Amino acid sequence: MLDDESRAILRQMQADPSLTMPELAARVGMTTARVTRRVDRLIDEGIIAGQQARINWAALGFAVHVALRITLDKTVARAFDEFLAAARQVPEVLEIQTFLGQVDVRLALMARDLPHYQTLYRDSILTLPHIADIEALMTVATVKQDEALPL
Repeated sequence: MLDDESRAILRQMQADPSLTMPELAARVGMTTARVTRRVDRLIDEGIIAGQQARINWAALGFAVHVALRITLDKTVARAFDEFLAAARQVPEVLEIQTFLGQVDVRLALMARDLPHYQTLYRDSILTLPHIADIEALMTVATVKQDEALPL
């Protein structure tokens, strides 16, 4: 498990992922070299999976966020694999999740506006293989969006 120093590093990185190594070291009370070694080890162990920018899609003109809950035709042996491979090719699909239960897959996608979504839905989503049922949930408001957990 993690020791207190690694937890402190992760807490600071969650709070501000743009910190430089010297800034991070100052915040956790360690030397830059020591923090760098710790961060490298956390990356090697798969605890830190990477850093990425959180993009405000609305500011870039993508105002429509839709979650699609999809049930696949389970009578086809490779339905999951073929569906997932095709869904990965749709650029507007930002996230793909699979589930156990009645719903098999959830796609999160972004569109500029409703006409763009309608075109995307008709031309890209409905042509995906092995869909038995599909339900669209349009986001009205995001109340909480955070990947940080207390450490």
